[in-house]
Amino acid sequence: MRNKADAVIVGGGIIGVATAFYLARAKYGQIVLVEQEPLLGAGATSKAAGGIRAQFSTRVNIEMSMLSEEIFVNFKEETGFDALFDQVGYMFLLQSDEEVTRFQKSCELQRSLGLDVKMLTPDEISKVAPHISLEGIRTATFCEQDGLGDPHEFLTGYEKAARDMGVDLELDTTVTGIERHQGAISKVLTSRGSISTPLVINCTGPQAGLIAEMAGAKLPVAPIRRQIVTTGKLDFVEPYFPMVVDVKTGLYCHKESQGMLLGWADKSVEPSFDVSLDPNYTDHILEIALERIPQLEQAEIGNEWTGLYEVTPDHHAVIGWEPEVRGLFHIAGFSGHGFMHAPAAGRISSEIICGKKPSLDISALDPTRFGKGVMVEETNVI
Repeated sequence: MRNKADAVIVGGGIIGVATAFYLARAKYGQIVLVEQEPLLGAGATSKAAGGIRAQFSTRVNIEMSMLSEEIFVNFKEETGFDALFDQVGYMFLLQSDEEVTRFQKSCELQRSLGLDVKMLTPDEISKVAPHISLEGIRTATFCEQDGLGDPHEFLTGYEKAARDMGVDLELDTTVTGIERHQGAISKVLTSRGSISTPLVINCTGPQAGLIAEMAGAKLPVAPIRRQIVTTGKLDFVEPYFPMVVDVKTGLYCHKESQGMLLGWADKSVEPSFDVSLDPNYTDHILEIALERIPQLEQAEIGNEWTGLYEVTPDHHAVIGWEPEVRGLFHIAGFSGHGFMHAPAAGRISSEIICGKKPSLDISALDPTRFGKGVMVEETNVI
């Protein structure tokens, strides 16, 4: 491992690897990425459900998604490597007056930004997502530009392209400390030696708060456990079946291999790094899934796993320079949207680090917003 670099990226998930790619493409200098696991993407990236959507409630998240979707569609042109963005769409099922009003308002904002999102009648819902029970459903939002992707495929594309451009990817390497000199980043200490550098880029997802502490800063990112279950083969799942979200219950589901992936956010889970499987959690996912998709009654469990969301108080990411430590840049806190926002986050962060005008106005994601109390909450969180 080299002992000097122009930038050290901490975290080898898709956020960190995408950032390495864009910095290398901008010829920033010698870039070293450090990942504590033996494989890239072994943390939150490998646990992601794979959803890609632009149906958010705030301008910055919508625009981040739209830029990412553009990159996902043109990924081979961007990196030279293939990865499939399956644009089967995203559907949000709505029941109450409050849900309908809230999503109508979001749709107006989304359309004003150029997103083609529709409000569907129950009959139209059945055509797009057969076998969904319409019990209690009044309408749904649907966007054909949204869809699904394999996080591993996209991470691998970014990884190969970054390696080709000279990025050092140091795996099985744990950051043990970050040194400062006169208030600025000077060195990263690892389990395999130290690296002198003026720049540390914090892409560690649920561990982002810990890395910030090492550098003498505070970052309000909390690790929250989420659990997912997949089924065995299901003959009724059509290849065009979209990601479906039942807003009232929080259930989300989409086609997965020859079956389905089912997930749900337990809002009672307290912040921790616990990723143990909870059988009661799985049981609840299956219970609410059966109410919305009765044909799942005969389904067998294929797999189940837990992962960690990296949650901020306003459910928006943190992208920008740490105000308390010169040379520390955060790209974290995506609150469950890290995979889908990785391309935009990597590209925009590299622009800011290189002193260029960013492709999007992401001032709403600045780390200083927490201290100033200037926050706008993202309400469309799964």
